[in-house]
Amino acid sequence: SVTVSFPQSYDAVEPLDLEEFLMSQLQSGDSALMQELGDFPDDDLEVELVEKECRTVRHSVPEEGWLDSHVRDCVQSYTQPWLMSLLLQVKSPSLAVLSDDSSRTLTSSDFDLRSGLTPDPRVEGLLHFSNHDDLDRFNQEARQGNRHPELFALYPPADEIRPIPDCPKEHMGDRIIIRCQAIKFEIDIEPLFATLALYDLREKKKISENFYCDLNSDQFKGFLKPHTPQTDHSTLSRAAIFSITYPSPDIYLVIKIEKVLQQGEISDCAEPYMVMKETDSAKNKEKLEKLRNQSEMFCQRLGRYRMPFAWATVNIMNVISTATLDRDTTDSDSKSSSLEKRGQLPRRNSERFGTMEDQCNMSAFKPATITISTFCKQEGDRLSDEDLFKFLADIKKFSSLQRRIKTIPGTIRLDVTPVHDNPVACLSTELIPVKPLAEKNVRPVKEVLEFPSSEVYVPHSTYRNLLYIYPQRLNFVNRLTSGGRNITIKIQFMSGEDPSCVMPVIFGKSNGPEFVQEVYTPVTYHNKSPDFYEEVKMVLPARLTERHHLLFTFYHISCQQKQNQTGASETLIGYSWLPILSTDRLQTGQYCLPIALDRLPVNYSLHSPEVPPVKWMESHKGVFNLEIQAVSSVHTQDNHLERFFTLCHALEGGVTFPLRVREEKIPENKLEHELKLSIISLSSSRLEPLVLYLHLVLDKLFTLIMQPMVIAGQTANLAQIAFESVVSIVNSLHNSQELARDQQGRNGLLATYLYWVFRLPDSNEGPPCSPKSPGGVVPSTEGRYSTMGRASATTVGTMLLQSRLRSSSNPDIPAPHSAEDTEVKNILSAKGQNNPGSRMSTYVDVSSHPQSSTGGTRPSNRKFHEELALQIVVSTGVCRENAYKYAWFFFELLVKSMAQHVSLEKQDVPRRSRFSDRFKDDVTTIVSVVTAEIGTILVKQQKLEQAEKVNISLAFFLYDLLSLMDRGFVFILVKNYCNQMSTKTVSMPTLISMRLEFLRILCSHEHYLNLSLYFSSPASAPVSPCPSISSQSSSSCSFQEQRILGLFELSQEFKQQHYLAGLLLTELSAALDMESEGLKKAINATYSLLCAHDLDQRCTRPDVRAKVATLYLPLVGIIIDSINYLDFTGTGSDEDPDNIPPINQSIAMAIAGNPFNTLARNALASMASVAVPLADCKESVVGGVLRVLLHCLTCNQSTTFLSHCFSTLRALVVKFGDLLFEEEAEQCADLCQKVLQHCSSPVDGNRSQACATLYLIMRYSFSSANNFSRVKMQVTMSLASLVGKSSDFHEEYLRRSLRTILAYAEEDTEMQNTPLPSQVDELLRNLNSILSDTVKMREFQEDPEMLMDLMYRIAKGYQTSPDLRLTWLQNMAEKHKNRKCFTESAMCLVHAAALVAEYLSMLEDHKYLPVGSVTFQNISPNVLEESAVSDDILSPDEDGVCSGQYFTTSGLVGLLKQAAELFSNGGLYETVNEVYKIIMPVLEAHRDFRELVSTHEKLQRAFDNIIQKGHKRMFGTYFRVGFYGAKFGDLDEQEFVYKEPGITHLPEISHRLENFYSQCFGDALEMIKDSKDIDRSKLDANKAYIQITYVEPFFDDYEMKDRLTNFEKNFNLRRFMYTTPFTKAGRPRGELNEQYKRKTILTTMHTFPYIKTRINVIQKEEFDLTPIEVAIEDMQKKTRELAVATHREQPDAKMLQMLLQGSVGATVNQGPLEVAQVFLNEIPADPKLFRHHNKLRLCFKEFIMRCGEAVEKNKHLITLDQKEYQQELKKNYNRLRENLRPMLERKIPELYKPIKPRLGNRDSVKRLSFRRALEENS
Repeated sequence: SVTVSFPQSYDAVEPLDLEEFLMSQLQSGDSALMQELGDFPDDDLEVELVEKECRTVRHSVPEEGWLDSHVRDCVQSYTQPWLMSLLLQVKSPSLAVLSDDSSRTLTSSDFDLRSGLTPDPRVEGLLHFSNHDDLDRFNQEARQGNRHPELFALYPPADEIRPIPDCPKEHMGDRIIIRCQAIKFEIDIEPLFATLALYDLREKKKISENFYCDLNSDQFKGFLKPHTPQTDHSTLSRAAIFSITYPSPDIYLVIKIEKVLQQGEISDCAEPYMVMKETDSAKNKEKLEKLRNQSEMFCQRLGRYRMPFAWATVNIMNVISTATLDRDTTDSDSKSSSLEKRGQLPRRNSERFGTMEDQCNMSAFKPATITISTFCKQEGDRLSDEDLFKFLADIKKFSSLQRRIKTIPGTIRLDVTPVHDNPVACLSTELIPVKPLAEKNVRPVKEVLEFPSSEVYVPHSTYRNLLYIYPQRLNFVNRLTSGGRNITIKIQFMSGEDPSCVMPVIFGKSNGPEFVQEVYTPVTYHNKSPDFYEEVKMVLPARLTERHHLLFTFYHISCQQKQNQTGASETLIGYSWLPILSTDRLQTGQYCLPIALDRLPVNYSLHSPEVPPVKWMESHKGVFNLEIQAVSSVHTQDNHLERFFTLCHALEGGVTFPLRVREEKIPENKLEHELKLSIISLSSSRLEPLVLYLHLVLDKLFTLIMQPMVIAGQTANLAQIAFESVVSIVNSLHNSQELARDQQGRNGLLATYLYWVFRLPDSNEGPPCSPKSPGGVVPSTEGRYSTMGRASATTVGTMLLQSRLRSSSNPDIPAPHSAEDTEVKNILSAKGQNNPGSRMSTYVDVSSHPQSSTGGTRPSNRKFHEELALQIVVSTGVCRENAYKYAWFFFELLVKSMAQHVSLEKQDVPRRSRFSDRFKDDVTTIVSVVTAEIGTILVKQQKLEQAEKVNISLAFFLYDLLSLMDRGFVFILVKNYCNQMSTKTVSMPTLISMRLEFLRILCSHEHYLNLSLYFSSPASAPVSPCPSISSQSSSSCSFQEQRILGLFELSQEFKQQHYLAGLLLTELSAALDMESEGLKKAINATYSLLCAHDLDQRCTRPDVRAKVATLYLPLVGIIIDSINYLDFTGTGSDEDPDNIPPINQSIAMAIAGNPFNTLARNALASMASVAVPLADCKESVVGGVLRVLLHCLTCNQSTTFLSHCFSTLRALVVKFGDLLFEEEAEQCADLCQKVLQHCSSPVDGNRSQACATLYLIMRYSFSSANNFSRVKMQVTMSLASLVGKSSDFHEEYLRRSLRTILAYAEEDTEMQNTPLPSQVDELLRNLNSILSDTVKMREFQEDPEMLMDLMYRIAKGYQTSPDLRLTWLQNMAEKHKNRKCFTESAMCLVHAAALVAEYLSMLEDHKYLPVGSVTFQNISPNVLEESAVSDDILSPDEDGVCSGQYFTTSGLVGLLKQAAELFSNGGLYETVNEVYKIIMPVLEAHRDFRELVSTHEKLQRAFDNIIQKGHKRMFGTYFRVGFYGAKFGDLDEQEFVYKEPGITHLPEISHRLENFYSQCFGDALEMIKDSKDIDRSKLDANKAYIQITYVEPFFDDYEMKDRLTNFEKNFNLRRFMYTTPFTKAGRPRGELNEQYKRKTILTTMHTFPYIKTRINVIQKEEFDLTPIEVAIEDMQKKTRELAVATHREQPDAKMLQMLLQGSVGATVNQGPLEVAQVFLNEIPADPKLFRHHNKLRLCFKEFIMRCGEAVEKNKHLITLDQKEYQQELKKNYNRLRENLRPMLERKIPELYKPIKPRLGNRDSVKRLSFRRALEENS
């Protein structure tokens, strides 16, 4: 540990008696300020009742009538107003924030800068200053104007405010609303009823109650009229709000459909639904009518009974997460709200949230519509929840329904939306209307109660008392009688045994009464042991007696009316019942009840069903299983809590002894003992019920601490044990991992309780004002606890006195542990008490205390805060340890109870007399012990964080006491704290920062200035006991000077009088002397105070400000003393030191001033030193100044500062432009970057300044070199890095700035006749398009082609900055490589290499280097676009251009080697050779033989691959893709050829594009299936169309001579062809003789492969083929295929047989034979067709010859089992040849006439048709 020597004066001085001083000063009236501002204002303390905000139109309260005390307490707790005691904290106003209108975004389509935007206002007088002095003067004046008066307030610190806990609210999870829009089956014959509920498959739990709705027509409702007495409005609901606390991916919405009971199994009833359709009306009309009549009959007779029919399910989380993905969740509000809710949820489930939160944000999904198109038929033997979970698990596992589940066609349509605010016409789960109410009669929306899948730790805040009954199964299998197959159970809630005692407390279902008296379970036809899935929800009466019970009556229902039978369809089977209370506790859980067959005996309900003597089914065996669950905020369902509440209420009187609690009976004399036991065991109750009833439990315990109890004539004091229980509960809540805490370590539930709920326990005074009691709730009686036993008032008085004695000297309290806590002992002994037990004297000896105005220690008037303080002081052991560990709770409890005490009784009493001396002693002890505890925690437990939290809570405690108690007393506490801490500090520097934190909080008190008596100068203070040292030493000065110097000194008087200020400054001074770790904290605390004064409205008057300033005069003295530690030269930048150029020393001195001598004189001298040698060393100075200014632009500055900074920059450019652009090239690049960054600022002022500066830079760089290509390049490069890296860059603002700069260029009259305006215009246009494309890139991350197009355009925009173009080409290569487009990736690198070669050839003249891009054209003709020929291309020797690593010979070789590797991966081995042809000369020139070896190896590998892979190599597949529709923006009417991988089928690319664009346009996208020309007029303007056609490379005949290999036919492709079949009649296909074909030839802008995978089509030619030409083409193709397949080196038998089958197979439709018969049977009449006829005949000749060869070839390839097949082929071939022979031998005589000399017609058919096409066109 570090030992530190403290200055002697460090011990805190004795403070003034503040109250005394104020009283005397205020009365003497010597200072007007003091009169006005001295004391605190009256409204500083306010205790107010705040009505609870109620979601519903009225509070949920039980029915009128007598309530037992527990229910009454609960209801009162849920409805009484909040009680808040506000120690008013005026929040300091913060400065207005700049409004940022960044919500508007411009579209990112390319638009012209001029037409799209208006420029920002220009900076005035930018070009007006003819001489430099005027400019400097103008800037100087501007800097002096508009200075900010509140300097400190410009940078306010964070407020020190304790977070206000959220108001307690009813817990709700994430809420979604589900609206039932339609439930339809194929036929509509009867009423159907739906039940919706949520199930969590992971937890195997139903997580919501049922919601019932039906969409039946009025006709079907009419069927049920006899069974529906009335229809209440609340039952018409078709929409429900479900709440989900723990979202998990396995939450399913299950919809069960029931129908009215009818005869037959479920399968029989479902059959019509499976086989019939309403749409086949003609066929089914009669059947449907019959079914309807039948169902009407059943409804009339059996309308009250239901049967299961079908069910359907949907994973609701999938729906939500899909809807969330569709939406860009920028909805920060909704996100935060769902996070706030999370605060109260258990952390244990955090891994659950982890999985869910990734997928969906429950509160921010788009409304979605769910359509379910199949129902599952219910199986009569699989109705239970376990079966349902098995079905759901299968659905999840196989993601579809299993075969064995029978389905019924139908649809359910549901709308799902998130709930943000309550919808109108909403009903709570108790059917109370929720605000806002609906204007007119709208269908209500019901809130569905959630059964959370795991615990929820939120205390109850509304009265709720619901019971849910779940009949599960019956077992009548062993019963031999015939009755009892269609079984239903009638369920009733009875208040007695008479049938009239049935209570209408069961909630009704849809379209019926709101509450009913009975409910029947659905019937499973002919099932003796049915499962049930019914949920019966009922509201429990608030007052339950032993007579209340559930009655179950079992009936057999006859579905068919017998001939002679009239009347009821029910046959009674038996009864069972369940008392609702068992030993006064609500019965819940699983039960298995027997069934009585006889009439029930008298008083049966008082016994459980095991007892009465009746005839039982199956000899009293349990045959009926059911489960009961309660959701109640009055029944605790926890033994410990229930026992505690029961015993507490026993104290209120009105009970008879012995008292029954569960199974035991407690006599009166045991009550105290049992109550103590129950109090002790409170903390062992389960966490969830404890939290649910936390408010009530704490209220009760505080009452017990307060009120002594007279039990059986004896006074019982439970205060100590109750206090220990409170401590134990506080401890367990803090230790629970499930509960959240705030940043100060306070448990959220407890903080909420203290802030909103806690009120003084009722003593003889009532609450501050009794609020009106809500309907039917008895307001609390004044003296709540009556005494038990007859005791007169006097005896009670003496008993109370004795109780006080017992409480204070409780024999049960052990003495403190001697080893531990010696410190506490010392503290106590200092007060003359060695044992906490000996407090007796203080209590009883009234005479030893002067009577204070509180009435001394009158025992009858004990105060809660006094008792609480006493209990804290006398606590021992673990209880004591925890009480101090969680001191914040007891501190806030003390403060709130003191505030209530003061506001009730002592508002007008002077502070001194508000609290008894005894209480002050206790507070002194507590503060002292807590201070000691802080040290103990640090030393013994080494828990820094915990010590800090206790320290902060102590500081806030004293902060609050300053508003309530005698302030002089509180200052003494502060003094004790500081001194106690400083004795510790010797060994612990950490305590210094603790003390500082403590003081910082105290000084943040709203009345800090008053507390520091700022309005009294030290003269008016009492004289200090000893003269200050300084005043003795400085006697030589005149008295006046001495007084003035005294003001700057931290003297004893100052510290005494300005107590808090003195302490803080002492602390600061000590921290500076020691340079301790507390230094920063001390400075921050002082600084926060200065800011607070600046922002304080009360300090605006000059006289007040002057007084406040005197408080800080000693600060000047402290700083002067410590000046040597303070170093002003640091630049204080947070950025990487390498990036910021070191600031020129002399300049830095001029800016900051040299701190070591007299500040001002030196600063001026250093300024002069800059001015003198300016002429000599201009460059270095200008560079230095520029660095400083650039550094200023990098830091986060205010707008005002920036505007001056820019003015200075402009002055620099105007004065020393030539120097800057010549000598400081690197800094200019920096300058462009920084200025451009400010051009994208959302703040208008900054932007206009930056635009003006950027224009000036352009203008002066232009005039100094007459060509501003360098600035042009630097700006372009700056833009690139800004767009690429900066996160806070605003595209629309940058674009507006570009427009503004353009305006400057247009308005600059001097420069109009120079090329500057046009060059600026060109630059800005280029920047604008780069900007648009870069921003678009963010939008098109998912569309690879569009993304590559944009990157391509950007690279093109950087044509004039080779370094950037190279970078973008490499980016493109990388993107292609990631998509496995190796060829395109290689091409990007070839282009990059060509670019490098261009610039290298300018730099170096070597024979072995490529001449430029021309050398690369053998690889691809596209490369020529890299030639550097533009007029403002930079010469590469200029600074900063082509300086990258790639612009070297090795860079070039590196790029080419990468390209060769990629070509090899892409299978273009021939190109690998071309690439190495460029590399080899370089390697040879460098004599790099090792590289040459590996190069030749790579070449060998490439050539080997060509030989081995031969014809099996796969090249690209090509498609023409056309985009039509305004929705496509730039793409509209564009046609592209897409290159896709080797074997890509049309559906694949079609599917890919459709998927992508339907995400953009949804249903508006349409794929055009044919390849016809598009007629724009027929397209829907609101839709987007895509047309995709397969195309093949097209070559003219002459080209084919050069393109021999497969590779050559797939490389350097520019023309593509597709054919469209048509007939003159308009159909695409027809008979052979009418089948035409149109050939379309497309030419692309570049050749494939290129640096992108799609290229624009720039030309389109079309010509048509006549039917005979079509036939010729087809036959030529067939012949070619046969020839190729036959003459392969390794023939493929399968392929060959396939071709033969298509050629000579007997039954080939439109096969060769048919073609011949159509076209060759007769010689055509039209001589024009002779040539075609002859050509076709020759084609057939060759074809039949090839068929012969193929058949022969096949003979050698077949296996033995194919001999027959071969014979069949041969036979078919011979038959074909015979059939063709006559036609092939018939020649056209005209064609074989002697040849005339004219040779004009000898041309290919293709040429003829081509020419004809041209003629027709012309």
